[in-house]
Amino acid sequence: MKFKRIFLIVMDSVGIGAMPDASRFNDEGANTWLHVAEKCHGLNIPTLNSLGIGDLADIKGTKKIHHPHSYVQILNEKSNGKDTLTGHWEMMGIFTPNPLVTFTDTGFPQELIDELSQKTNRKIIGNYAASGTEILKVLGPQAIDEKALIVYTSADSVLQIAAHVGVIPLEELYKDCEIAREITLKPEWRVGRVIARPFLGDTPETFYRTSDRHDYALSPSGRTALNDLVDNNFSTIAVGKIHDIFNGVGIQESIHTVSNDDGMNKTIQIARDKDFTGLCFVNLVEFDSLYGHRRDPLGYGKAIEDFDKKLATLLPLLRYDDLLLITADHGNDPTHHGTDHTREMVPLISYSSCYIEGTKLTERESFADIGKTILTNFGVSPSADEIGEPILELLK
Repeated sequence: MKFKRIFLIVMDSVGIGAMPDASRFNDEGANTWLHVAEKCHGLNIPTLNSLGIGDLADIKGTKKIHHPHSYVQILNEKSNGKDTLTGHWEMMGIFTPNPLVTFTDTGFPQELIDELSQKTNRKIIGNYAASGTEILKVLGPQAIDEKALIVYTSADSVLQIAAHVGVIPLEELYKDCEIAREITLKPEWRVGRVIARPFLGDTPETFYRTSDRHDYALSPSGRTALNDLVDNNFSTIAVGKIHDIFNGVGIQESIHTVSNDDGMNKTIQIARDKDFTGLCFVNLVEFDSLYGHRRDPLGYGKAIEDFDKKLATLLPLLRYDDLLLITADHGNDPTHHGTDHTREMVPLISYSSCYIEGTKLTERESFADIGKTILTNFGVSPSADEIGEPILELLK
């Protein structure tokens, strides 16, 4: 075992260039990192620059430098998708050959909506693809007046339920989402996630979504590196929505977060105070949810710069036998058409103070190489169907 504690931070949606098959997803030319930096006239990210992010692309505001304590490389996605579940599951060894079902163009079948209405005893309004903030402006007043549930979807495989928690209590909204999750386990309606979207406010101009979002995801379609770690008595600590993405499977400890900053603060606290042997798996969702889907490149760039500052606080707290991995799960280029994720490669930055020959490494074929590297470090054999190859340069 080279490393005792491994921290894996997912900058949700911060992709670094269109995959070779991006045309199948209508995503030619997407590049989240490059286009955000261009729109911001350069990014002020001295910490990420010191780790070698400039080796991976001509990101405005960065440059190529010597970075002996970190390795950098590009990962391709092997699975057939560009969503949160597919990306995270692949990191932990699952290959997804078929994309999860979506209802972007048609909304959900009336049969599904009728069953949900009957079982929740609530009127359902909406049922189309929309921005989560925009649909509140349109349907929020009606939802309050009629004490109704707003159901909507996106380009992702997701059924989202928004409710004003002043008229429908939060616990009832959660129960309604559990009902929706059970209904959508039918093969023809098998969406990846049901998401509770509580909101408050009195008028369309003042409506806002609270931090009490809750995801009800499918359980992983097979065993993952998380299962393997737990079965071999290694810790698995989930920070942010990691618990939801894996439906709690293979997670020993889960820590809720309300923002990127909160996620980083809690990761910093773990690094400073918690002695464990295993994996701390972190998701920072706001790059995606607040800035990517809303096509806000300036906000996206500011979020990257804020992350860079938190990263500067984290690095000195890491021990000689700690490994920090920073990556993404897909792209969400805020300069691209539409509001969907983008089919992109992702960066992998691997940092440890024990490294002395850090450099750019060769491109990899799968996100799953992350999970396989983690298992190899701890001497754990993967389950039979898990994909990926260890990045041996990180374990020398």
